[in-house]
Amino acid sequence: MLLESINSPTDLARLSHDELLTLAAELRECIVNAVATNSGHLGSNLGAVELTIAVHRVFQSPRDIILWDTGHQAYVHKLLTGRREMFSTLRQGGGLSGYPSRAESVHDWVENSHASTILSYAHGVAAAVARSGSPERRIVAVIGDGSMTGGMAFEGLNNLGHSDSRVVVVLNDNGRSYAPTISRLSESLTKIRLHPGLNSVRTRIEDRLREIPGVGNVAYSSLHGLYSAVREVIEPPVFFEALGVRYVGPIDGHDVAGMEVALAQAAEFDGPIVVHVLTHKGRGYAPAEEDDEKCLHDAVVFDPAVGPGDEQRVLKGYTQAFSDAVLASGERHPNLVAITAAMPGSTGLLPFAARWPDRFFDVGIAEQTAVTSATGMAMGGLRPVVAVYSTFFSRAFDQANLDVGLHGQPVIFALGGAGITGPDGPSHHGVLDMALSLRIPGMAVFAPSSAQEVPVMLETALELSGPSAIRFARGAARQVPTNQVGSGLNARKVRSGISLSVCILAVGKMLEAAEEACDLLAGDGVDATLWDVRVVRPIDPRMVVDAGRHELVVTVEDGVRSGGAGAFMADAVADLHETRSCPPVLVLGIPTAYIPHGAQDQILAQLGLDGPGIAAAVAKAIRRRPDFAEAP
Repeated sequence: MLLESINSPTDLARLSHDELLTLAAELRECIVNAVATNSGHLGSNLGAVELTIAVHRVFQSPRDIILWDTGHQAYVHKLLTGRREMFSTLRQGGGLSGYPSRAESVHDWVENSHASTILSYAHGVAAAVARSGSPERRIVAVIGDGSMTGGMAFEGLNNLGHSDSRVVVVLNDNGRSYAPTISRLSESLTKIRLHPGLNSVRTRIEDRLREIPGVGNVAYSSLHGLYSAVREVIEPPVFFEALGVRYVGPIDGHDVAGMEVALAQAAEFDGPIVVHVLTHKGRGYAPAEEDDEKCLHDAVVFDPAVGPGDEQRVLKGYTQAFSDAVLASGERHPNLVAITAAMPGSTGLLPFAARWPDRFFDVGIAEQTAVTSATGMAMGGLRPVVAVYSTFFSRAFDQANLDVGLHGQPVIFALGGAGITGPDGPSHHGVLDMALSLRIPGMAVFAPSSAQEVPVMLETALELSGPSAIRFARGAARQVPTNQVGSGLNARKVRSGISLSVCILAVGKMLEAAEEACDLLAGDGVDATLWDVRVVRPIDPRMVVDAGRHELVVTVEDGVRSGGAGAFMADAVADLHETRSCPPVLVLGIPTAYIPHGAQDQILAQLGLDGPGIAAAVAKAIRRRPDFAEAP
């Protein structure tokens, strides 16, 4: 295989263009097999194969600096930069990251996979390179897969043009992000320049005008003036160049030779330049090409010979519970609207969008716009539900705080992927949302411990007059009978300890691990009380009073420990006991650290947030009590 001979980008230089076609096919096969085994981002990487080859043939990484936005389209880059032998460990604990990683390779500069940031990185890196001892180094920023729908991308573009930075921007235009992209950036350009019917009409008109006696040449020149006027109004080149950024394209993003010529010419330009390439997400793998929703943007483990089956495309767990709940609530509340940021399928909103297309809004990769738009909708009498992943909620915290919170608007945030998410790593663990939500005055915070809690909490949130957040974990959801589902803003007491020695307050999905811990503690003679918190704020005073009667209070959450739900509940217990001794509160949660990728359950176990870990922490705290004495 040719791929086995590629150990660094320099090895590409010796290959003929026929060999490059073979290499592209081998790269796609390697990626499909790895994702089929480990899960991961498939469609975006299949579409970027030839683009990545061309970039590495023209530019000399790591001397030239290649920056990726978003990082989930960098699998080919990893394979071409010396990580082929480890590629089978993709997204596994201790293996390769699913995104660029500075710890893995000198070829990787930026490892955060939150979209639309790379042009700002490029602006900063270019400023540093221009002032260094090697100002001839080139900076290449590969952006696309929907990232140009984010406002920060345009801020970066504006600064590149203003500073006249020497940056080559490769715009990978596949018309999609997770789903079809909400953007008209390239639509008019492609239609005007490439539509065969329009080009044919243009040619016929030009020929006829030239044949008019006496005025043919004048008419022909006038027509070209009209073409220019049209381009001034509707074509992207004018947009880019008005910002001081040169534009070339569009170019076939699967033609290595053509891209090499364009990139080599762009490399000589003394200023910022956009090279616009058109690619097909999922290229070369039939199941991805035939997936109309998202071209297998992200895929679970599957048989590479047939692709993911229909059962693997079905939503599962909490996301399915939310999808069903928002659909049911939409029937009962005609003013309910749903908003997402380029992720209608992954957040569970596709059924809602199909049922009420006029009540569904996809703003593209623009979480800030989603939240502020939702505020305006709420001001106008609608009941907006903003569905985003927990990790992306942090991108819109300012808007959630000062637009939603300050104005006290009844916007509901449905935050999926909360807690430790597993193989996507530190940029995608949803560990900040609870602490951030609790910083917003008046925001109610719900944490379901089962699928059956989700519709109850959504209906409760719709009754509130202010903002709220329902945060739920990635993956499987616990299924429980009706008698194990709470109501309203109340906590739910799961176990009553007779000895009043320990009270455990479990948040969300951590209830199941806390129940296991209680069983283990009972085996050691520790009779624990257990509460399903359900609603972190407003906190149930009955739960706080009961917890305060115990000798030790333990809180368990899968968000950051510092400033999170546990700290909030510890304050509530302390406030209740202002005039007398307050029981100690042990807060268990995620440390303030960037947690590497790996299996979700293994990471939680390593952090002491599984049943045995919680039981061990409780037992240790009990032994530390001054009045503790060993049993005879």
